[in-house]
Amino acid sequence: MKARGAPASRAFMSVDPKTVRHVARLARIAMSDAEVVALVPELNQILGWVEHLSEVNTDGIEPLTAVIDLKLRLRDDVVTDGNVRDKVLANAPDAQHGFFAVPKVIE
Repeated sequence: MKARGAPASRAFMSVDPKTVRHVARLARIAMSDAEVVALVPELNQILGWVEHLSEVNTDGIEPLTAVIDLKLRLRDDVVTDGNVRDKVLANAPDAQHGFFAVPKVIE
């Protein structure tokens, strides 16, 4: 089966209802016969598009993670105590020696 827009000289993998059922079973997806029949041309169209993309010459092109050059703007990683220990501990039900105090769990 030839995809629309694909050259006649190159054949690509095509999907039939048997293949769709097999993939659905592997993915544990229940599909009715009508869904299988509807999915066959969609998958063949996707495979045709992928085949069409494989014809693009990418020699000398480095892989990209984005189409524009992005730089992350990071702040300096500076460790501070925040200088708010007393304010934080003011919210604690029980604070001792500058720490949260919790009831003893293990005896």
